[in-house]
Amino acid sequence: MVLLLPFAGCMVGPDFAAPTPPLADKWLESGDPAVKSDHQDYENWWTAFHDPTLDRLIHIAYDQNLTLLAAGTRVLEARAALGVAAGEFYPQTQQIGANVGYNQASAVDPTSNPVNALGNYWRGSLATQVVWELDLWGKFRRGVESADATYLASIATYDDVLVTLLGDVATSYIGIRTLQQQIEIARENVVKQRKALAIARDRFHGGTATGLDVFQAENVLAQTEATIPQLTAQLQQGEDALRVLLGMTPESLDTLLAGSSGIPVPPEDVAVGIPADLVRRRPDIRSAELAAAAQSAQIGIARADLFPAFSLTGAFGTVAGTTGTHRLNEVFTANAIQFAFGPTFSWPVLNYGQITNNVRVQDARLQGLLIAYRNTVLKAQQEVENGLAAFLQGRKQVDLLRRSVAAASKALGIAIDQYLLGTRDFTTVLTAEQNLYQAQSSLASASGNVSTGLASVYRSLGGGWQIREGNDFVNAATRDEMRNRTNWGDVLPPADQPQPVAPGLPSPADRGPDVRAPQW
Repeated sequence: MVLLLPFAGCMVGPDFAAPTPPLADKWLESGDPAVKSDHQDYENWWTAFHDPTLDRLIHIAYDQNLTLLAAGTRVLEARAALGVAAGEFYPQTQQIGANVGYNQASAVDPTSNPVNALGNYWRGSLATQVVWELDLWGKFRRGVESADATYLASIATYDDVLVTLLGDVATSYIGIRTLQQQIEIARENVVKQRKALAIARDRFHGGTATGLDVFQAENVLAQTEATIPQLTAQLQQGEDALRVLLGMTPESLDTLLAGSSGIPVPPEDVAVGIPADLVRRRPDIRSAELAAAAQSAQIGIARADLFPAFSLTGAFGTVAGTTGTHRLNEVFTANAIQFAFGPTFSWPVLNYGQITNNVRVQDARLQGLLIAYRNTVLKAQQEVENGLAAFLQGRKQVDLLRRSVAAASKALGIAIDQYLLGTRDFTTVLTAEQNLYQAQSSLASASGNVSTGLASVYRSLGGGWQIREGNDFVNAATRDEMRNRTNWGDVLPPADQPQPVAPGLPSPADRGPDVRAPQW
């Protein structure tokens, strides 16, 4: 034991070092006046649309979404698994046992003959056994290190699910408002086209037009009317998707969607900071890094098997039997005591090939996770760039489409006047009607795309997960259900206790002075 003391602080395997992320110095659109490099946390980014209905939907989704709730249970699972790993520091085997049995020795077994002369007998025992493998090579410490990183990664994954949820709610809501506006536009154009059809019929009955004008007007009107069921189906599907995000059964959303109308209007500019901010803010990047850290510790766990394992074992108990003048109840007396204590040693010297290859397996997994981390950083930057492109170019498209709508509206008015004067045929009126409807519908779609693009920018910047700080990862009903079924102790704090800020997140220095320090 004295010879082993110098190894007590040894930990085999690599110590994890955060990988260098592949980051650009600035965004490609940083020169655009609408793109600001200000640093923000985007904690409540959806409020930039100034839509109270959207704000209400966001908070309902956070409280009720089942995918997020399932992610919260995985955090609790990882929290409990961390406790399992920490328990390896203590004696790995701690057993208390007892047995009693009626025995008859074999009459033809030479080793049983001496006992057999005593006849059949009862035998009972009480015993406790302890086996404590010493953590000389850091195997169990690496296990705690891996479990801790896995736990923090589960929190980051929860935050990533939350970020995705908030973006999906905003995108679904914007899509619903866009479809509602497109349906309204279609109905307004149906009214205009019915008036044009009435004019064609009057002129036909008056002998100043042919039946061709009437049939062409009916054709255009029916085509426009046919878009309404299609748009309505898309609207219903969008509402169905929103219900799932809100954790709702199929029921009317009229009450929830009341109070606002029209497509949410985005602000004139957006602050995106610099690409390096993503590493500190985006939870999926943090999750990828922590997954690599957890795997790095697994290399040390595997490598520890290359070295001898030293354990302290001990057994203490009593044994008694009904042989001779002895009685079974003597198992509770001092004369029945037996014990053993001492160190044990094991070294799998003939399995080095398997152990070494297992180390290689763990190392290859780590390398794959490091590559995945870098790929996650690249994809995060791509998502921001895609969102910025949709937002900035979409605004230009909206400006051009507004001019198109204004021109198409004037063209329709002139075409009707000239048709009434007899200087233009009815085809000109029909073409002007179709152009106006197409321009208005395209404008509504483009306006929705601008707002969706901005929501995509905010989501890709990784904001919104901060709203769960100070709350646990499951709601009160789930907490009560789990506590009624299982003793969770302090792993799942009761609802009346303040919830701690989760670890593994940006420091207060990164997010401002108003955020409490991580603690558990």
